[in-house]
Amino acid sequence: MPPPPRKERADAQRNREAVLAAAEELFGAHGDPERVSMDDIAVAAGVGKGTLFRRFGDRLGLVKALVERRTEQLRADVVAGPPPLGPGAPADARALALLDALLTLKLDTRPLMLALESAGRGSPYDNDTYELWHAELTALLTEARGERDAAFLAHALLAAVRSDLIEHLTTHGTPADHIRAGVTALTRATLRRP
Repeated sequence: MPPPPRKERADAQRNREAVLAAAEELFGAHGDPERVSMDDIAVAAGVGKGTLFRRFGDRLGLVKALVERRTEQLRADVVAGPPPLGPGAPADARALALLDALLTLKLDTRPLMLALESAGRGSPYDNDTYELWHAELTALLTEARGERDAAFLAHALLAAVRSDLIEHLTTHGTPADHIRAGVTALTRATLRRP
């Protein structure tokens, strides 16, 4: 039996929270994580630069930690939260709620999500978060309209809320409510049984 995970020291937890708060504030103020140096974050958090690198590795590690923080509640709501996002609602209502929640997340955290989806292993699809949403949406589509093409259609619906598309639309003047209406219309059309 593996040993229980070690509890994080109180000072380490405080440092982690200070770094995340400073990074979120600075990234938000500058509109792009690439414009913020690790030195700036360390100074704002009141920690040494070494602490920052040991804990998060690099700027992308900080972005991942911030996105993880933002998605934890969404994950919990999808798995065990109240309907329509959580169990208990019909699959089509849950799929609509999930895509709306993902769109809201992407709109609220545009610079972070764009940085995360643009970095890493060369593909915005090659990360745990994408795989989680894809699996959930595939299951909902399968339940709502049958198994045929469900995995592909889940990819297609998730493409409608990709950060690069959201960034393109918003920077070219498309209001958030128009984006939301388009995602909803696309989802409803996809949910219809063949």
